[in-house]
Amino acid sequence: MSGRRAPYVPIDPRGWRLTMGLRPLEDSDWLDVDEHRDEELALKRGLLDTSRSAVVATRPGGDEGSAEVLDEVRRWLTTYHRDLVADAPDASDEHPIVAASRLVQEDLCVLVHSDAWRLEAACVCFPSRWDLSSKIGRTLDEIHGPVPGYDEELSGPTTSVFDRLRAERSFWRLNWSLLDIPDLFQPMSARQSPGGDLEQWHFRVERQTLRRLPTSDAILFTIRTYVTSAAQMCRRVDGFADLVVHALETAPGPTQDYKGWRGVAERLRASLDDASR
Repeated sequence: MSGRRAPYVPIDPRGWRLTMGLRPLEDSDWLDVDEHRDEELALKRGLLDTSRSAVVATRPGGDEGSAEVLDEVRRWLTTYHRDLVADAPDASDEHPIVAASRLVQEDLCVLVHSDAWRLEAACVCFPSRWDLSSKIGRTLDEIHGPVPGYDEELSGPTTSVFDRLRAERSFWRLNWSLLDIPDLFQPMSARQSPGGDLEQWHFRVERQTLRRLPTSDAILFTIRTYVTSAAQMCRRVDGFADLVVHALETAPGPTQDYKGWRGVAERLRASLDDASR
């Protein structure tokens, strides 16, 4: 999957920054349908058949919101991609969060407010090195607890956004990482920095959206993942290599450890120098 397109390059030229970076989202742009749809939905079907416990987690508190997610996905497809609705599989015997996930390339997470915002239902077939079973039922702070700097910089703003989000105004954001494996399905794995040069690394971008569901009052968090080889990105995007190396070099030590980036900037720079000779 290393040839897959990465339509976004969300790297701050000023260097590494931990930020929410939310932008207003038009309904027509909510989900992304592209030429990889058939391939990715087939991959989802395979994972649901062979690894369901790894990619699906639900609690009763998320049932109402999940049913509304399915309705919203069907509405959106009917409005903007009517041709795809006719091919939709029968979902009468499945949990609605799974049925909805079979229709779109995005992963879907439903959060419901009780004592705090908690993850109550999710179908996540393309995780980026995190384990869904350990996140279900957890609060926002607990889910993001391992992320260096989250408690100090993003915990308050994130909760505030969730509390104030209105059904008529959705948002989207981007984040990125550099990984040594191109697979979309990456559950828990070691974040160790392997050897290798530019050809062994892959640029992974997540396009995430947030929208409040008007009936259940739950919040739907979607994740669309794109992976492209770092070498291809260097060839396609002017200045990409310098952006990545600068971001890696300016990332705080704990972030480098968490993401497995120790020493990667030096190896990429050496690889680029070799390629330019």
